[in-house]
Amino acid sequence: MTQTSVSTHAWTLMAALGAIWGASFLAIKIGLEELPFLTLVAHRVIWACLILWIYVLLRRLAIPRDPRIWGAFAVMGLLNNVIPFGLMAWGQQFIETGLTSIFNAGTAIFGVLVAAAVFADERLTPRKALGVLVAFFGVAVAIGLESFRQFDIRSLAQLAVIGGTISYALAAAWARKTMAGLSPQVSAAGMLTGASLIIVPVAVIIDGPPQVPTLPQTWAAIVYFGIVGTAIAYLLYYRIIALAGSGNAMIVTLLIPPVAIVLGALVLGERLAPQAFAGFALLALGLIILDGRLPALALGRLRKT
Repeated sequence: MTQTSVSTHAWTLMAALGAIWGASFLAIKIGLEELPFLTLVAHRVIWACLILWIYVLLRRLAIPRDPRIWGAFAVMGLLNNVIPFGLMAWGQQFIETGLTSIFNAGTAIFGVLVAAAVFADERLTPRKALGVLVAFFGVAVAIGLESFRQFDIRSLAQLAVIGGTISYALAAAWARKTMAGLSPQVSAAGMLTGASLIIVPVAVIIDGPPQVPTLPQTWAAIVYFGIVGTAIAYLLYYRIIALAGSGNAMIVTLLIPPVAIVLGALVLGERLAPQAFAGFALLALGLIILDGRLPALALGRLRKT
């Protein structure tokens, strides 16, 4: 579903979602100060799963009974939650929250490439290829030449975050192939159920018995990124798609980094290198080219003049 116009209400919801997801990077960074990253991911998916199932039951939405659908939910939970949440949380231990959010904005790039490889109706047009090329260059600039010359833990953390965006792209393709016709709220709840069943035993095996946070800021972070940044954010995201279309919903990815960068600077005293901002500018340009509407509008105006 793609629409070319966005109402004021939809813009307000997109701004709210961009702020929610932008602040989630700060909450994860705070949680990592006390908890191991896998335990943190387990908290995130479990609490979000609980809230979404309460929503599904209150709305009396139809719950699928086909085991194949629940198998698809498990794969979706792995690709859209366990792998990207885990890789990004691990990476955030070594890089800034703002930089993590910039790389996260590259999800759309890999989404276009995966869709082109999997679906016949998503071929890579010259415009999309140009957008991907520009956005890739932006990611490379954000990483920095120094990271390529001297590979260290910070370089590995950046690649881990990028790996998370690739997993998001694979999840989008998997959802299109296996979840057509399902309520998005039920799909989200089922996905988080599958993610919980995977991440909890993995976290126990690697991190040990569940750790109870002792710091109030850790509990606040868990409540935020589990309930607000995941459960409520998913519901808000699906509402935006219903109002403005999936194409317009991609705009949210450009609203997240400014929020994460500002919060990282104000709360944690983080300072990003100029190359990070230059990389984000190029990445944003690539996403605008991928979207196609602004370049087409500009070309139309030039022709009129």
